[in-house]
Amino acid sequence: MAVELHTPPGPLALELRVHGVHGAAPDELLGDPRTVRITGDSTAAVFRRAVDADAESHPERYAGRPVTEAYCWARLTSGNGARALWLLLLPFMVVNLAHWARPAAPVTGPAPCAVRTYGLLVRILALSLTLLLIAAACEVALDLLAWQCAGSDTCTGPRSWLRFMEPGGWWGQPGRRLALGALVPAALTGLLWFLSNRTWSAYESQPPPAGTAVPVTGGDGTPALGRPGFWYGRRIVARLRAAHTAAGLLTVAVAVAAPTARYDRRAGTPVLEALGWALEVLLAAGAVAVAWVVCRRGRTEVRADHRLDRAAVTLLPGAALALLAAVLLYAGWSRPGWTSSGRLPGDFAFGALMLGQGGCVLLLAAVAVRLYRLAPDPATALYGLGGPAIAMLGCALGGVMSGGVAQRVADWLDGGAAPGAAGPAVPAPPVLLSWQAAVLPPLLLVLALLAAWFAVRGARARRRIAAVVAAEYPGEAPDEDRSRRIAGARAAAALTDAVPWFVAAVSGITLLLGAGALAGARLSGQVPGEAARGAHPLLETAARVAQDAGSWLIGFGIAAFVTWGRRAYRDPAARRTIGVLWDVGTFWPRAAHPFAPPCYAERAVPDLTWRMTGWTGRTGGRLVISGHSQGSVLAAAAVWQLPPHVRRRVALLTYGSPLRRLYGRWFPAYFGAGPLAALHRDVDCWRNLWRATDPIGGPVLADTDAPAPGDGAPAAAGPPGSVDRGPLADPLAYGRSARYPLPAPILGHFDYQADPAFAGERDALLARLAHPDHPAKHAMPAWPALLDAGDVPGPPAVPAPREVSKEPAAPADPPGTAE
Repeated sequence: MAVELHTPPGPLALELRVHGVHGAAPDELLGDPRTVRITGDSTAAVFRRAVDADAESHPERYAGRPVTEAYCWARLTSGNGARALWLLLLPFMVVNLAHWARPAAPVTGPAPCAVRTYGLLVRILALSLTLLLIAAACEVALDLLAWQCAGSDTCTGPRSWLRFMEPGGWWGQPGRRLALGALVPAALTGLLWFLSNRTWSAYESQPPPAGTAVPVTGGDGTPALGRPGFWYGRRIVARLRAAHTAAGLLTVAVAVAAPTARYDRRAGTPVLEALGWALEVLLAAGAVAVAWVVCRRGRTEVRADHRLDRAAVTLLPGAALALLAAVLLYAGWSRPGWTSSGRLPGDFAFGALMLGQGGCVLLLAAVAVRLYRLAPDPATALYGLGGPAIAMLGCALGGVMSGGVAQRVADWLDGGAAPGAAGPAVPAPPVLLSWQAAVLPPLLLVLALLAAWFAVRGARARRRIAAVVAAEYPGEAPDEDRSRRIAGARAAAALTDAVPWFVAAVSGITLLLGAGALAGARLSGQVPGEAARGAHPLLETAARVAQDAGSWLIGFGIAAFVTWGRRAYRDPAARRTIGVLWDVGTFWPRAAHPFAPPCYAERAVPDLTWRMTGWTGRTGGRLVISGHSQGSVLAAAAVWQLPPHVRRRVALLTYGSPLRRLYGRWFPAYFGAGPLAALHRDVDCWRNLWRATDPIGGPVLADTDAPAPGDGAPAAAGPPGSVDRGPLADPLAYGRSARYPLPAPILGHFDYQADPAFAGERDALLARLAHPDHPAKHAMPAWPALLDAGDVPGPPAVPAPREVSKEPAAPADPPGTAE
């Protein structure tokens, strides 16, 4: 139960702590087992120590020290057991990241058109992944089960649950079997719609605080994360959800209608033939409508867009569902002479999807290179190709997951016979899926070689660093083993900077091997082992080994995936482990794929904005928001959303922060050098702590004089006005001493608050906010005046309806803001 605070304002100072990806309980963040929730709910809330709950009533108790609060948001990504289902959405999450990984670009000139083209291509790729998943479900339910297995006495014989579909019975006609099997992929589409709609209601549909971010009136280069509509994706997610749902239903309808209409044209039944043509025309019209909705426009960020495209959101999936029902009725019409043989045309469908995805990735790379050349930044990952590389990984992951399920089901049905071999009870799934599996062993071999190369580099760096570690601790006797451990931690942390090239290698090799698999399946029409029959013995053996090993690897991966999902459903600790992946992957709004896991920042950032604005306005006090790891990204995003007069009363303390090292490299348009420099101009009171042993955190502003992570000796506090302080000493002591009688641990990414620099920098920031010459001394109007002006929400502890901002709709988005 939240504690309501109805107290007069006082000269207080507040530290608002935001934890990182691993999450932390309130008692861990606050260092006290007795905590109380100040505001929030069971999903995300602000906590204080119980003794500090009424701090506003007794400001005299806190002279010289701040009141400490903790914002706990871990349950946004690792809540109930249903979150385990999010594992199915992993490819969707990855391709959604590609939307945000575009290079930075100017707001004028040819860049806005290129930005819109980039967003369009990513949305098309996202749609192709939805089609791929539903096509894989159709392959399993319609082709393998309803068409092939149910039409074979050899396959249905040992499976009594399939015998009602044997030829000769009412369900024995192929059209009726296809109609029955279509319920499986249709149900999967409905499940995706349900998960997306449920999370959309809880995340994207929450209106932003009224009057916080400053409205954008033109293309003036305002940082994207400071735009009023950035964390409000209600309209775009609803529109894309309708399009993807309709696309899934239409895919199922096509899978049923195509073989049925083909038979009717061969049989020469005029009425059914005409009906088949009419349904195919309607399906083509539905596909055009889906493409139009996906391609028409992207996000609106310059304002909080409360409108919904009612026609698209309601009519499009409804019409697709009605059309699917008509197709199922059409397929269920009696056709006594129809028998099923061979396979449904899955090779063409999967091949077309794979070829289209490869083409889109190449076009995306061309657009990304164009954008990078307009505003080059050497710190950008892969020189602007980070987004296409991520998109390639998402497509590969989707292909492996969907194709792997189809192969496992085929192996189960055919009794373990080799795919494509003569005489199995059920033919193998599409040949292309066997070729895709066969490329996994060479891909893993290349990855092993890359890992070995990086390990050798790390070992050399450890030896180099170990030679100088002891000199960083004057007066300490050198200890070779201690130096090696410290150097090992630094060398391992520095490997993070090599991740972009690892991703580039994986993506490039995947693209080449995928192209080879597509060509091999198209030219040979056989699985790799059969296609290589009669070739050189070494080549034939390699092909069979790759095919068999790939099939086993996919089977192992599917089993591990299911096991992990079941464990996550039952075990909260395992669910938190998965939550770490979502913490990084779902920070960004769903701009490309509506079935991706929801963006928790659309709840967390407004929470923090409301708290900072409300507390400073009500008390007139000073506030420092301190964020660790991913919490520092949330803190920076929340500060960007503050109105200027509130931002001048807030200081920012980040530690172990990936703002520049990870986000700045992979998402330069939003956290690159330009946006972070703009944030520093807006938030003068900002300090960042980092360690050389930290694999995630690093400096946040580019500084040519600063040592690279992993190489530098402990640094001093830095010149006045600088942001970064580091690298901090880690461990705090080299050997034993009177102050440190036991060996000091190597802290790496954690426990920054154990370093004396943390408290010193926090107190210095608060003192700077209190300085008579600081703008904050004259910036904040009185709380009643703010309420009268409608600039901030009321006190967060007082239950009241949330106010919805009502900025007037602009006629068009400024250049570069609609993607």
